[in-house]
This record gives sequence, structure tokens and C-alpha cells, in this order.
Amino acid sequence: MTKLTLGAHPFLLGFDQLERLVERTAKSSNEGYPPYNIEQTSERDYRISLAVAGFSEQDLSITVEDRQLVVRGRQNDVGERVYLHRGIATRQFQRSFVLADGMEVGEAVLENGLLHIDLNRQLPDAVVQTIRIKRSGK
Repeated sequence: MTKLTLGAHPFLLGFDQLERLVERTAKSSNEGYPPYNIEQTSERDYRISLAVAGFSEQDLSITVEDRQLVVRGRQNDVGERVYLHRGIATRQFQRSFVLADGMEVGEAVLENGLLHIDLNRQLPDAVVQTIRIKRSGK
């Protein structure tokens, strides 16, 4: 029996990229740091909130790379401190989120140790295309 993949289904033409995207996302699953929430704030709006306590705006970067929202954090060590207990994570991180077509990144706000990134889904224009049928030249 042959395994039927998403990209090979006869009614899903051109979806082989989607299958590769799902595989890439599964392989790049991040560890649990930093923790995050994703909430739907309206019918077409979303918000990703990452817990980044101890990071400043200068320690964080947000980019969109090949339909992926990438959030990176890197803190600069300030002097040499002597910790008796170090329970607050200050390691660098990279957290990626795959964006669907039509998703746009809005503003990002750092507030009370949470980095909020707003997303908006743009509705595609409804297009009806009529294809002209030619006669064969026999």
C-alpha cells in the first residue's frame, strides 16, 4: 500500500510547499523557553505574548524570514555578579512561528515582562477568472 501524502493528493495541486512547511515546523520545534501564549483578539487579529522577564527592548529582535516570525533574545552580562541562587533564566533564545499567507505583523510592545506581538490576517480579494477555450488546430 502506498502512503498518500498531502502534496501528492490529486485534488490538492500545488500544496507540496505546505507539506514541506509542516515538516520544517515539526523539526524546528523549540524547547519550552520562553513560554508564550497565542490569543485571538478579534475575527482576524491575533496576539502572541512571550514571557521575557529581564530582557529590555535592546535585548530583543523580531524579524519575518521566509513566512516565519522569528523572535530572538540575547542579554549582555552586566559585570560579574555573584549569585547565591540564580532562578531567573537569562539565556539567549530563538522562538519561531510560521505565518500563513495573508498574515501581517503589526506592532510589538514590551510591557511588564511580556512581549506582545500583534498579527492581522488580511482577507484575499475574491477573484473570478474565466478561462477561454481554444479550438485545436487540427
